[in-house]
Amino acid sequence: MSLSRSGRIATVLALVLVAAACSTSKNHPRHITAPSTAVLQKYYDQIPQWGSCASFGDASTKFPEGTQCARIAVPIDYDKPEGATAQIAISRIKATGPRIGSLLFNPGGPGQAGLWMATQGQDTPLAQRFDRIGFDPRGVGASTPLIHCLTAEQWDHQRAEPPKDYSPAGIAAAEQEDRDFAGHCTEKSGNELLAHVGTREVVRDMDIIRGVLGDEKLNYVGYSYGTRLGYSYAEKFPGKVRAMVLDGALDPDDDPAKEPVEQAAGFQKAFDAYAASCTGKPQCPLGQDPAQAVARFRALVGPLWEHAASTQDGRGLTYGDAITGVQNTLYAEDNWNVLSAGLAQLAGGQGDILLQLADLYDGRSKDGTYDNSQDAFMSIHCVDEPAIKKRDETDKQDAEFRKAAPFLDDGHASGHAPLEMCAFWPVPNSSGPHNISAPGLPKTVVVSTTADPATPYEAGVKLARQMGASLITNKGTRHTAFLSGGVPCVDKAVLGYLIDLTSPPDGLTCG
Repeated sequence: MSLSRSGRIATVLALVLVAAACSTSKNHPRHITAPSTAVLQKYYDQIPQWGSCASFGDASTKFPEGTQCARIAVPIDYDKPEGATAQIAISRIKATGPRIGSLLFNPGGPGQAGLWMATQGQDTPLAQRFDRIGFDPRGVGASTPLIHCLTAEQWDHQRAEPPKDYSPAGIAAAEQEDRDFAGHCTEKSGNELLAHVGTREVVRDMDIIRGVLGDEKLNYVGYSYGTRLGYSYAEKFPGKVRAMVLDGALDPDDDPAKEPVEQAAGFQKAFDAYAASCTGKPQCPLGQDPAQAVARFRALVGPLWEHAASTQDGRGLTYGDAITGVQNTLYAEDNWNVLSAGLAQLAGGQGDILLQLADLYDGRSKDGTYDNSQDAFMSIHCVDEPAIKKRDETDKQDAEFRKAAPFLDDGHASGHAPLEMCAFWPVPNSSGPHNISAPGLPKTVVVSTTADPATPYEAGVKLARQMGASLITNKGTRHTAFLSGGVPCVDKAVLGYLIDLTSPPDGLTCG
């Protein structure tokens, strides 16, 4: 049992998944010699053909006027740079004032498209001083080739299935479903691509992006999983960093068996904070006693284990989709009113709101199509982390998960649990937990929020210590803080660092 699907940034009311394309442009920056072999130099020497973003995204994809998009080539396998290539989609909004350089953003995931992040900081000094750059990591969004595993029909079918129990037969069926998923990924994507979609490759892609943009050194803001990309880039290219901000950090040496449990505890804290707020209001669907909030919540979602709730589109709200929808709202306090509305509707026998929230998380559009974010999430996760293949470890993890997050305990524990998806993955992992070593890295900044549901505060503390970074502590219940619209203290300190390289005061606490 895992919270792995909740490792993405998913603030519901602001979720934008976009893609973009390119045409030609005569304008391009000067080119920087890359720290690479001669055979890789041709990738650094590319001239981005900037043009319209209009042709890459679906009808919901919107960019401000002046946004440009392009694709650049990178080797799929950096050990075979003359072999097959991938095309990385990048976006740009040019600086309107005295330009410092480019500022690259990543929203997290893994598997989340990031072209839309060129719009970050639109109403801040970043818009004047930097070309703001978004990108879709290899295999994701508008980059090609795409990671692809399930068809839309297969995703709908999988979500509509009742949950597996924890009997021997149920565990065997769950593991067979995971084997089938891995087989579909191999069939549709190929193991050559699957073996080269992890952090190990993406940080090298980021350096090629830096080079083709004409920057001697990288300016970077990474959120959630994007912090892994950041600290991994810092290890690989410490002398090529000018400024780096890592918000909502992953712990680089965390035990993969403990990570889901720690995340579960974070979501429990977020649920408790929501419940404390909700139960103080007369119409709270969880009643007026916060001590009974978990029991009231379980009474609402528990029946979905056997029977889906009605929805207007006829699909129904399954137990799994209800939990996904609820977790989606716990990423930020801004979404608590949506959660209350969804639970109140469920109490009346309807599941439309929670199903819509689950659709947003899973990348399902109104026309029934899916983006590839969930396919990409599992594919990248399984090459970034060593798999847990010992059943006693999985059984222990399941028990600890339930204890850490009672609101997510389905009540069907048997003392055993299925092995995780990655235990059946067709290619080996290419990264793993370790301590950061980046000699010569300049001062960086880590932002960590005290009640972050997805990335625990302590992970940011440990990352800042390992990197020798300035730590900004944000007091609050949300996942990530910089440019969120609600934490001006964080914004001020980080803007000063990015623009002037002024490190935040020691021990800075906001909120």
